[in-house]
Amino acid sequence: MVVRPADVNAYEFIVVCALRAQQLQAGCTPRVPGDHTVMVTAQMEVVAGHVARASAASDAPRQCEWQL
Repeated sequence: MVVRPADVNAYEFIVVCALRAQQLQAGCTPRVPGDHTVMVTAQMEVVAGHVARASAASDAPRQCEWQL
Protein backbone atom coordinates (compact mmCIF):
# COMPACT_ATOMS: atom_id res chain seq x y z
CA MET A 1 0.00 0.00 0.00
CA VAL A 2 1.30 3.44 -0.94
CA VAL A 3 0.70 6.16 1.65
CA ARG A 4 -0.32 9.58 0.32
CA PRO A 5 1.87 12.48 1.44
CA ALA A 6 0.19 14.68 4.04
CA ASP A 7 0.80 17.85 2.02
CA VAL A 8 -1.11 16.54 -1.02
CA ASN A 9 -4.89 16.73 -1.26
CA ALA A 10 -6.48 13.26 -1.59
CA TYR A 11 -8.43 14.24 -4.72
CA GLU A 12 -5.36 15.77 -6.37
CA PHE A 13 -3.32 12.66 -5.52
CA ILE A 14 -5.84 10.35 -7.17
CA VAL A 15 -6.21 12.50 -10.28
CA VAL A 16 -2.46 12.90 -10.81
CA CYS A 17 -1.92 9.16 -10.23
CA ALA A 18 -4.67 8.24 -12.68
CA LEU A 19 -3.25 10.52 -15.37
CA ARG A 20 0.25 9.12 -14.83
CA ALA A 21 -1.11 5.55 -14.92
CA GLN A 22 -2.62 6.31 -18.34
CA GLN A 23 0.78 7.51 -19.53
CA LEU A 24 2.48 4.38 -18.21
CA GLN A 25 -0.17 2.19 -19.82
CA ALA A 26 0.54 3.93 -23.13
CA GLY A 27 4.22 3.02 -22.88
CA CYS A 28 6.00 5.79 -20.96
CA THR A 29 9.10 4.77 -19.03
CA PRO A 30 8.58 4.35 -15.27
CA ARG A 31 10.63 6.69 -13.07
CA VAL A 32 10.85 4.31 -10.11
CA PRO A 33 12.41 0.82 -10.10
CA GLY A 34 10.39 -2.30 -9.45
CA ASP A 35 7.87 -4.64 -11.00
CA HIS A 36 4.52 -3.26 -9.86
CA THR A 37 1.14 -2.67 -11.43
CA VAL A 38 0.70 0.51 -13.42
CA MET A 39 -1.39 2.19 -10.71
CA VAL A 40 1.04 1.35 -7.90
CA THR A 41 3.96 2.57 -10.01
CA ALA A 42 2.12 5.85 -10.66
CA GLN A 43 1.42 6.28 -6.94
CA MET A 44 5.05 5.59 -6.06
CA GLU A 45 6.19 8.18 -8.61
CA VAL A 46 3.89 10.84 -7.16
CA VAL A 47 4.95 10.07 -3.58
CA ALA A 48 8.65 10.21 -4.59
CA GLY A 49 8.12 13.60 -6.22
CA HIS A 50 9.00 12.43 -9.73
CA VAL A 51 5.54 13.40 -11.00
CA ALA A 52 3.48 16.44 -10.00
CA ARG A 53 0.65 18.48 -11.43
CA ALA A 54 1.50 21.37 -13.70
CA SER A 55 0.98 24.84 -12.31
CA ALA A 56 -1.94 26.84 -13.63
CA ALA A 57 0.41 29.61 -14.74
CA SER A 58 2.30 27.44 -17.23
CA ASP A 59 2.57 28.59 -20.82
CA ALA A 60 1.93 25.10 -22.16
CA PRO A 61 -0.59 24.95 -25.00
CA ARG A 62 -4.07 23.87 -24.04
CA GLN A 63 -5.46 20.69 -25.54
CA CYS A 64 -9.04 21.96 -25.52
CA GLU A 65 -10.60 25.42 -25.62
CA TRP A 66 -12.56 24.81 -22.40
CA GLN A 67 -9.45 24.17 -20.26
CA LEU A 68 -8.70 26.88 -17.72
